[in-house]
Amino acid sequence: MAQFFDEPSRTFNEYLLVPGYSSAECIPDNVDLKTPLVKFKKGEAPALFINIPMVSAIMQSVSGEKMAIALAQEGGISFIYGSQSVEDEAEMVARVKAYKAGFVPSDTNLSPEDTMQDCLDIKQRTGHSTVAITSDGTANGQFLGIVTSRDYRVSRMDPATKVKAFMTPKDKVVSAPEGTTLKEANNIIWDNKLNTLPIINKDGTLAYFVFRKDYSVHKSNPLELLDSKKRYLVGAGINTRDYAERVPALIDAGTDVLCIDSSEGFTEWQRLTLGWIREHYGDRVKVGAGNVVDAEGFRFLAEAGADFVKVGIGGGSICITREQKGIGRGQATAVIEVARARDEYYKETGVYIPICSDGGIVYDHHITLALAMGADFVMLGRYFSRFDESPTRTVTINGNYMKEYWGEGSSRARNWQRYDMGGKKELSFEEGVDSYVPYAGSLHDNVTGTLSKIRSTMCNCGALSISDFQQNAKLTLVSATSITEGGAHDVILKDTNVQPIR
Repeated sequence: MAQFFDEPSRTFNEYLLVPGYSSAECIPDNVDLKTPLVKFKKGEAPALFINIPMVSAIMQSVSGEKMAIALAQEGGISFIYGSQSVEDEAEMVARVKAYKAGFVPSDTNLSPEDTMQDCLDIKQRTGHSTVAITSDGTANGQFLGIVTSRDYRVSRMDPATKVKAFMTPKDKVVSAPEGTTLKEANNIIWDNKLNTLPIINKDGTLAYFVFRKDYSVHKSNPLELLDSKKRYLVGAGINTRDYAERVPALIDAGTDVLCIDSSEGFTEWQRLTLGWIREHYGDRVKVGAGNVVDAEGFRFLAEAGADFVKVGIGGGSICITREQKGIGRGQATAVIEVARARDEYYKETGVYIPICSDGGIVYDHHITLALAMGADFVMLGRYFSRFDESPTRTVTINGNYMKEYWGEGSSRARNWQRYDMGGKKELSFEEGVDSYVPYAGSLHDNVTGTLSKIRSTMCNCGALSISDFQQNAKLTLVSATSITEGGAHDVILKDTNVQPIR
């Protein structure tokens, strides 16, 4: 006979947090949102942390390189979408790793014989206004000078003008020799009022650039997520089909952590994928797996070697798996059960495996509830898709600015790799929709507001860290009537267009 669960599966909106005692120390500025990203043994520190409990979803419409850079600046991490060629995904990862290194390799180079139009094309393609001029137009050629935004005015110059006519030659460029420390480089930049400092090898070739903006960004983003070489951390999605080709390419590109992007994680395919990674890389490569919705699924992936486990099936705003296939579980119930299984596994083995709540987040406070229920961090799709940094178009619909947003299970994404269908290479039916979401502006402004709410709520509950919050939060189920009571009710909201009589 089929197994039946006694309790209905519930969503985040069916719970509220009950305030706890708040000491004088419980102020938002004192709340530490640092959380483990990958598993660790009792008494040891995790190999990877994130400074805020937010990661962006492995989706074409969410996690490109701009999102990865912007989120890492805030302290979170993006998982570059894997529904693209191995080469394109690896190149995207490499560009993120090169973006922030203190010492940045030059990936935009021209020769003196190139033209103004070539400069404009580079800026259009990469956003870079600083271009290294070398003898052969490559990063390995002899350094001859630079072109910056100061060197040309588009409206005053023929696009066919050769670079040698307007570049700043090397004898007029302030530079520094290889071996200069980052602190020394920054001092040179500030002393000479520079925006860019080339670092030159002994043989006269360009080694790196150091940018003034990187110093400024670091000062304004104290939580930015950096590796040991001061590069942004970035994740990448893989599937259970071409991992033998994709994983090595992503590792070579500098990926810090991988995650299997799959519609359902309690499968032999995920065990085989994790087994192959462990066989070839041991524990050096960190990889998350999922998604699951119960203790049995968690235990399976934990024993298969997952470094973190994603929780949630059918709860995403663009996901129609529950409608199409009738499988899934309310996100709150799934997180609660898997968190208990995680804690039991930790007691048994001394190995703590973080869990990621993926889906079901509608309001900011749902993130806080997920953390209280035991999630170590949350994966967000719709939330991040609304921002300037997502890779989709901004469009106008009925006078309102919107962003395109589609699911990986939609026909538009054509991401059949995430579905284990016995060898089939196309979707028989959709499990995601193509949609729009309201445009919300910059990631920084929105994430700052969301984190402010999380910290404030944690203070109301007397918690200054996520682990403390998980241990001591008090949650209560709410009725439909109390949900109504929680919002504005029995009033007529003001219309800003109404004019007073007097």
